[in-house]
Amino acid sequence: MQINTISNTSDASSSATGASQIAALQKQLRTLTQQVKDLASNTSLDAKTKQQESQLLQAQIAAVEAQIAAIQSQQQLAQTAKANAAASKQVGKSQASPKTAGVVTADQIDVYA
Repeated sequence: MQINTISNTSDASSSATGASQIAALQKQLRTLTQQVKDLASNTSLDAKTKQQESQLLQAQIAAVEAQIAAIQSQQQLAQTAKANAAASKQVGKSQASPKTAGVVTADQIDVYA
């Protein structure tokens, strides 16, 4: 029972960590988007410099979006694995029969008695 509690605490903690990572990345994404907008309205830069900086910002935005997608995918896989484990545990319980519960195997026989 204690193992399940620790496991559930770990799941909740990793889920919270993933959520906080996503929140931080979304904040970074908003900052990058604002920089793109500011760059577009910047009149002190020539067109070539604007284009280069815009491409750099777009690459950074794509990288942050990829990180968010990776975290979400990882969370989905963890959730699916947890659901599958719970389902197979339930199936295992429902398939146990009283007949097999009393079967003694060779490693359980006391040969010195």
